[in-house]
Parts: sequence; C-alpha cells; structure tokens
Amino acid sequence: MSLITTLARLEAVSSGRAQPAATVRHRHLSDRPLVFVPLTTAGEAGAPLGALVGTDRDAPRLLVVPQPRDRDLRFAFLAELADMVLPYVDSYGETVEAAERTRTDPETGKRVKVEVELCADAPQLIVPSRAGIELVRLLGRSMRFRRTAEEDPQAPFPAPPRVPLLGRWLTHFGERARVPGSSLLLAMTDVLSRHWATGQSSLEDQHLGALLAWIAPPEGRSGAEAARERELARDADGQLLYPPAGPATDPAFDNKLLAPAIEAYDRARSALAAAEDGIEADARLGDLTAAERRIRDLVESRTLPTWRAVWQGLDLLRELPEGAHVAERWTRDRWSYTGHRERVLAGEPPQPRRDDAVTAATKLATREREQARLEAQEALDDPLVMAARRLSGEAFAGEVTDVVMTWTESRRPSPRPLVTVRTDDRPHLAEGARVYRSSNGKPQTAELVAREEDGGVLVLRVLDRMGRGREPEPGSVPEKGDRLCFTLFEHEPRGGAKLPDPEETPWTHGGPPGEEPVAEPADPVTEEDIL
Repeated sequence: MSLITTLARLEAVSSGRAQPAATVRHRHLSDRPLVFVPLTTAGEAGAPLGALVGTDRDAPRLLVVPQPRDRDLRFAFLAELADMVLPYVDSYGETVEAAERTRTDPETGKRVKVEVELCADAPQLIVPSRAGIELVRLLGRSMRFRRTAEEDPQAPFPAPPRVPLLGRWLTHFGERARVPGSSLLLAMTDVLSRHWATGQSSLEDQHLGALLAWIAPPEGRSGAEAARERELARDADGQLLYPPAGPATDPAFDNKLLAPAIEAYDRARSALAAAEDGIEADARLGDLTAAERRIRDLVESRTLPTWRAVWQGLDLLRELPEGAHVAERWTRDRWSYTGHRERVLAGEPPQPRRDDAVTAATKLATREREQARLEAQEALDDPLVMAARRLSGEAFAGEVTDVVMTWTESRRPSPRPLVTVRTDDRPHLAEGARVYRSSNGKPQTAELVAREEDGGVLVLRVLDRMGRGREPEPGSVPEKGDRLCFTLFEHEPRGGAKLPDPEETPWTHGGPPGEEPVAEPADPVTEEDIL
C-alpha cells in the first residue's frame, strides 16, 4: 500500500466518507454487461442454490435449485444458466472487423503480418465480489468435462449438451480474470476499491454493501456507521437486513429458513411419488409447487439486494471518465474472446485440468508483463496514481529551465539535446540511469548526465523519438518553460526469453517429448450422483 493510499484511508476515517483513489476509470465497462449474482449452499463448494442473472437491471432472471444435492436439478439449473449466458456470449461474435496480426511463416520461419478477423466487441461478465470469480472458475472446471448423451450414450447422469460448452466459456472468463487489467470478468468490489479508498481493511471491502456505504453513505450518516449497519443489522427474526450473497449464505438463514424449506420440499416430493391416485397426486403436486415457490422467494430475498448494489456500483463507475489506455487493454480482451471463440468453433477439446510446463510458464510470463504494463499505464493516465510513484521516487515532475542542442559524433550526426529540469521531487537516480516520458503517445528515453548536490536540478540527454534527420522533428524536443513528467520505469515492458515448443519440453518438465497426450477422463460417479 502506497503512502498516498494510506493517507486517503486516514482521510476517509476522518471525514466519514470514501476518498478518491483515482481520477479516471481504469477498467472498461460494457454498454450491456451480464450481471451474475450467484448463491451457493454452505459446506459444499460449487453446489449452486440459485442466481440472479441478466443484462436488464429491472428484469433479472431468477434461477433456483430447490434441492442442491440432486444432480438432475443442478444440471437443469446449469442448462438454464447456459440458455442465458451462451446467447449473450455468441451475440458479440456476429460483428467483426479486419485487423493485422504478426505470425510466424511456417515455410520461412519469419514474422509476417497477416490480416485476420477481430470481433468488434466482447462480452463482459460482472459478479459482486472476488468470491464470485472463484465460483465462476469452479463451475467452469466442474462442467467442461461432463459427458453428454450424444458423446457417450453409456455415461451415467449425462449432462445437457449446452453445459460442457458453458463450462468452457466460464473457464475462459475465469482464466482471463487472472490477467491484470483484463475486463472480461470483473468483481464489483475489486473495481470499486481500486477507485475509492475507504476507512476499512481490504478484506472488509469485499462486502459490497459495506463498500458502497463508504462511497455513498446515506444522508446525515458517516460511512463507518452505514457500513457497520450493512454488515451486522438484523431483523426481529435474526436475519440480515442486507444479505451479501457472498456467494455463501448466512448461517442464521441456513438454519432457520433454508433448511426447513428444503425439508418441506423433500417431503412434498416424496409424498407426490407415493400418491396412489390422480386426486391425491394433484393435491401433492400443489404442495410441491408451494414448497418450491417458498425456496424461490428465499433465494430471491438473498440475491436481490446484491443485484441492486452491483448496478449502483456500475452507476458510480460510469461517472468517472475512461482512462486513455483502457481501450488498448480492452482490445487485448477482444483478441482473447475472438481466439477462444475460434477454438470452440473449430471443435478443439476443452482446456486441460493442468497446463503443461510451457503453457504454465507462458501464462505466468504474460501475467507478469501485463501487471507491469498496467501499473505503468495507470500512472500515465492518472495524475493521482503518478503522484504516488513520484512520492516513492519512481518518477519526477519539473520545469524545463534550459535546452542545449548537441549531436553525436558520427558520419550521420543525430540530435542529442541536453535538457535541464528543475524539480522538487527526489527520484532515486544515479548518473547514466535512463528515464522515460510520453511524447505523442510514445515513450521517449533520456539519460541522466548530471545533477546538483541538492538534487533539485537534473541534466538529461534525450536519446530517441526525434526523427531520422540531423534536425529533430518539431515537438519532439522539450522547450524552455515546459512542465514535464519523467518516470524511472519503462512504459512498455519487454518480453522474456522465447520458450520451447510443448513437444520439445524436456523430461524434467513433463516429457519425454513425443508421447501422445492422454485424453481427459470423464468425471467419476460419486455419492452425490445418487440422492
């Protein structure tokens, strides 16, 4: 946590209201996001109880599993979820645009540019909290290997055809969420806490209601008071007034309301199965319908407050202007969506349970590179973020007091102007160290030539981005009186060493090479398959 963030949290405690941690929005928000508010049963990971899902804030669709231990009912829930998610995901693949990508020519081995199709936009899935992202990943892992009746007629408890496909897409969303700066799958608590600093811990910020209470407290109340009420306030029956849909449920709700309702549903279903004639069956069917309606009402009462809170968070975020580099990061999300869509249409198998050594190393390198790029771009887009980097000695701002034109001593002299900058910052610079500034959207490099003893005056030599002629291009060299900001970190992180192809992986990392990959087996039948 930076010093400025700490000061912002202290100011939030003092003022009773969350303080801005950014002046622009650093994440892309779709015009039509798909909001997913899941609810799971306590004690069994990945057992869905219900969900609110949809793109219309006023018309969410409620999905419920009246008996979470019943595999058939769980598959029916997942099939309904697929009916909502898959058409939404597929709708973004209808409009494409031409784009260029660099690929390796298989014959020559050279890198060449080819024209390919890129989806003009991409879907965006939004969940309330970080735990929702983990549930999306867990659902994807549990679904993408399920066998359907068409694939394996002998498979016990075959899944509906849409379920494995939904699992592949949820897995892709979950993996993409691990890439810093990606916006395909967002947790509302993470996005809000990135843009506002509250007077509570980062763990407490994962409660969406409490976080919103700090950002927009009710009239006449402080954020701390409102957040405490959102976390702890209960009604006369001991139920939370603001259920968080965490997605786990509150123990008091489980014990006093949910468990009796599920027991009543089980009794009604058993009575319907034991009915001996049509009149008795009609009566038992009415009891079963009433019991199922009771569970639906309970699930809706737990998820609807969180549904409204997610849309309130979206309204707050849309008030912030979008950062300059957000569109660039969203373009990489569009490439990711387009690539996965092409793999699905080509009939490729689902993502493996475990990555091979090369794939795992590639993912790790990508996340490290994207983290460095995200931190640099956020600082360049946001003066408040740059202030934290200046305070830590990773950047400095100042006024140009002198510019002296010099050239290299070569057959074709190139400009190397000396720029003198007076600054009040204290960057951690040694002689010969390189610094960077943004010039016409591109990083321009300079090196430190000299500095005064007090460190307030720096002499920099500009090294690039001035054209190819003897005289620098207009606007490429700072002028006397300009106010500039230089960073000690690079604006575009460099890539690492090239990794070997998967088939050339040594035996120490999953070899020996040349072995045929073993197909992923179907999920084994467990006790929960039979109620």
